[in-house]
Amino acid sequence: MIFKTVSYHLSDGVAVLTLNRPEVMNALTSQMRAEITEAVLLAGTSARVLVITGAGRGFCSGQDLTDTKANADIEQILRDEYEPMISALYNCPIPTISAVNGVAAGAGANLALAADVVIASEVASFIQAFTRIGLMPDAGGTYWLPRQIGMARAMGAMLFADAIPARQAADWGMIYEAVAADGFEALWRSRAAALARGPTLAYRATKAALRVSQSNTVGAQLALEARLQAGCAETEDFKEGLAAFAQKRAPEFRGK
Repeated sequence: MIFKTVSYHLSDGVAVLTLNRPEVMNALTSQMRAEITEAVLLAGTSARVLVITGAGRGFCSGQDLTDTKANADIEQILRDEYEPMISALYNCPIPTISAVNGVAAGAGANLALAADVVIASEVASFIQAFTRIGLMPDAGGTYWLPRQIGMARAMGAMLFADAIPARQAADWGMIYEAVAADGFEALWRSRAAALARGPTLAYRATKAALRVSQSNTVGAQLALEARLQAGCAETEDFKEGLAAFAQKRAPEFRGK
């Protein structure tokens, strides 16, 4: 696919997907959703970590309302366009980072929250803006937020549609960290590079275990850990990790 609404760059195992409609705060169109989905799937087969960020002063302002017809079938759009996009990011086999450079509103906020790790500039904010136009949250928001910040805060954030500053989001556990704007890009690039040099299959197993931990019993989770750990123990990276430990040097993982 030739990308027109996003840019995609792969270097040293790090895929950077940039939402690239800065003139409208990277608002989502049908084409953009298809391109995001395609880029995420591409990264999952060719990179060791994926970063999604936004061009300009915003991360993503949500649905581009000018791209939606008055009689549009909203359920079909969510099912055929939003669900594949969110699912691709949530189920991506490599670690994913949302580098939130500015406002993330509506579906844009929930796209950001679908990543494994969310790093936000202190100038960023997260807004469940849906009720401002008479809608309810979608794009996974009703799934992520109660698990991340609890039911009371999730309910308030969605009903009042308040802007939640990055520092507050970090304090609440909505995101991993908020950093000063002047060091934001250097920080997320450093984080991404570290993951790209890491044990990719161990990361994959970690994600798989965490994805089901809240619905599993203790016994089922222990059994899953044992099975996944057995797989990790058969990787080249585990052998390298043992060798590096014995030789008192930093490991050189290859993601295999």
